[in-house]
Amino acid sequence: MAISKVVQGPEAALEGVTNGMTLMLGGFGLCGIPERSIAELVRLGVRDLTCISNNAGVDDFGLGLLLQNRQIRKMISSYVGENDEFERQMLSGELEVDLIPQGSLAERCRAGGAGIPAFFTPAGYGTEVAEGKEVRMFDGKPHILESALTADFAFVKAWKGDTAGNLVYKATAKNFNPMMAMAGRITVAEVEELVPVGELDPNAIHTPGIFVQRIFQGQSYEKRIEQRTVRPHNPSN
Repeated sequence: MAISKVVQGPEAALEGVTNGMTLMLGGFGLCGIPERSIAELVRLGVRDLTCISNNAGVDDFGLGLLLQNRQIRKMISSYVGENDEFERQMLSGELEVDLIPQGSLAERCRAGGAGIPAFFTPAGYGTEVAEGKEVRMFDGKPHILESALTADFAFVKAWKGDTAGNLVYKATAKNFNPMMAMAGRITVAEVEELVPVGELDPNAIHTPGIFVQRIFQGQSYEKRIEQRTVRPHNPSN
């Protein structure tokens, strides 16, 4: 019989999160972000955090809420995005920022989860990204050595999950959540729908439950759109 990893809400899911920890947070823009876990981090008021995430949300949503509260000491990300506060803190020197090419960030998280300590990639060679890193030639092309990323806690958001921690993501939420789920010492999954073991198609599972230590069903997801773009209405069409 599968062990249940269900906890009763974000308060129980974030037990053990303390100041100074390194956290991974899944999502892409505002898609697939662990909204309820972020809200609990705000409530807890933990500080001096190192956050690994593709970007930092917007000023008043997602990781932007933690930036507003000065809870983040360092961001490891690939995109400043639409967050004016992120940009302000970075340019003023208030926030330490490690900007990484997006593919390299994804692979560094995946490598951390797979137990691969480092890898060579051509991305970033000849730029500030490569400063201080080992360079080797492969097939006549220079590659830089990138180290894997891991975290004390990884927070991911899935469309569906079962009580054993198996997860299914939807659309763009698959961009960073699956690899970050693998790379956390403790991985917390929040899901829109929590189902009993056996209800998910085994062939459709993106993250096996072995990578997840805690899971809960979130409520009232806002699901904002970072940039809404529409065509002008043309009555003649």
